[in-house]
Amino acid sequence: MLRSEHMIIENQKEVMVVKLPHFETTGLVNHGFSTKYGGISKGVYESMNLGKNRGDSPYNVEENFNRFCDAIGVPTDTLVFSDQVHDAHVRVVQKEDKGKGFYRTSDIIGVDGLVTNQVGVTLTTFYADCVPLFFLDPIKKAIGLSHAGWRGTVKAIGPKTVELMRQTFGSNPKDIMVGIGPSIGACCYEVSTDVIKEFENNLNHDIIVRIVSRINDEHYKLDLWEANRLLLLDAGIDNKNMVVTDLCTKCHNAYFYSHRFMGNQRGSLAAMIALKTTTE
Repeated sequence: MLRSEHMIIENQKEVMVVKLPHFETTGLVNHGFSTKYGGISKGVYESMNLGKNRGDSPYNVEENFNRFCDAIGVPTDTLVFSDQVHDAHVRVVQKEDKGKGFYRTSDIIGVDGLVTNQVGVTLTTFYADCVPLFFLDPIKKAIGLSHAGWRGTVKAIGPKTVELMRQTFGSNPKDIMVGIGPSIGACCYEVSTDVIKEFENNLNHDIIVRIVSRINDEHYKLDLWEANRLLLLDAGIDNKNMVVTDLCTKCHNAYFYSHRFMGNQRGSLAAMIALKTTTE
């Protein structure tokens, strides 16, 4: 059984969903992170594959979206997809962007993070080990969702999301709530020297010593959870407003798709968040 000290794990309408407890208590958003459970896909995609470009049956993927969106309470026609190129570009989206990437062609290109203050716009990003970063400003009623692989992390996509929320919505970083969702943990994330050099060239030494542990001359363990947490603290996020997962996608590969465990023959997980309407 999947368990967590820091996340809420619910079975909604036979769909397993991971949620952030501090986001839930606000009553301001519908949100969730998917697992493998609750869909209709088969084989390497079993069962809740939400990746449209993985090679799965389009009918299965659409039905999986219907089920997951129903479970967290968002209509599928409100989804807005990020393009995700493992960079650190973040974009503001509006109501007119609804459906982009799902029902219609998208002009959201080269983007790994999305922010909005529009009610009923469901920000959507995809995963199979990378780090989902959820953002909620309960004062300005604004949200964000960013995909932080190692490249996005080292390029500070988390702080860039916070800064865009500050510039666009007037958000105070001290008010912004953050959730660092299920993703590969330091227990399983082994990288080579070239990756570590990128971190050393871009982040200060105080962060490096807390996120890198040496295995041998060519291999290291890297803690992306802590890297993103420390970068967000430096960006002004209050530590008491931040929840960090204890769910490693590779360790819990029975529940999550993991690229490090399954390779390229796999499904994709999704993170979603939307501001609730006042009538909900």
